[in-house]
Amino acid sequence: MKKLIRKGKVKEVYEIGPEELEFHFTDNISVFDKVVPNEIPRKGETLCKTAAYWFKKTEELGFNTHFIDITENDKMKVESVDVIEDYDEIDEETTNYLIPLEFIARYFVAGSLHDRIENGDVDYEELGFDEKPSYGDRLPEPYFEVTTKLEEYDRKLEKKEALSIAGLTEREFKEIKETVLEIDNVIKENVEKNGLLHVDGKKEFAMNEDGFGTADEDRFWEKDEYEKGEFVQKSKEFVRQYYKEAGYYEELMEAREKDKKEPPIPPLPEDIVEKTSELYINLMSRLTEGTYGDEK
Repeated sequence: MKKLIRKGKVKEVYEIGPEELEFHFTDNISVFDKVVPNEIPRKGETLCKTAAYWFKKTEELGFNTHFIDITENDKMKVESVDVIEDYDEIDEETTNYLIPLEFIARYFVAGSLHDRIENGDVDYEELGFDEKPSYGDRLPEPYFEVTTKLEEYDRKLEKKEALSIAGLTEREFKEIKETVLEIDNVIKENVEKNGLLHVDGKKEFAMNEDGFGTADEDRFWEKDEYEKGEFVQKSKEFVRQYYKEAGYYEELMEAREKDKKEPPIPPLPEDIVEKTSELYINLMSRLTEGTYGDEK
């Protein structure tokens, strides 16, 4: 008998056996830690199938994953790990647990990295640039950073705190970073063949297991358009940009900075819902090299 044990913004986790879980990828979409009032048709299916494809690719590289099988279009069966929210209960002896961190690798100046460079919070010279970069510039070297995973809002961490709260050694942290870059190299080669650029992405790991790699977790641009100086978003960034252009993002950030009540996120117009659904469906086919296409 299935038992709901965790409900996130876009994913539900069910216990289906002593050591097995079922992930249900819903059609919800969240941006800026807010769940949008609309559902995006078939979004859950695209994330489930794309994640399954990349779990298999990761296993081909020789890494273990918790993936077992797809059970329905928007559901997959995985091996269970413990989710420990109290950092004090994690140390270097803890095993079989979700590492409470998100590991982010960035390859272009985009998203929050661009904002932080503009605000002076990130020194562009430390990124390897001789002068201030523009939006969309390729980074001289991948920029690797870590945030919290289980807190209400993702919080950027220095390595010392990340190691402390996650019970990781320096060697384990280094191995995770190397794994992220190796997987991303395969993603880069795969998507560029299909006319996309892998801009950045985040990944999650459990002790002895790992996981990631979809339109929700990674940012993609159209390669041909990028070469013409245009940035055509092929990820959840498309929805983020809508809310930025509509003025909601600025209103939300102002409320957070002033510790005021946050404004509720308005629903998406129907045409944006339709375009977002089409984006996810199209991207599923391109990210999986046609393994999962636009079948109904």
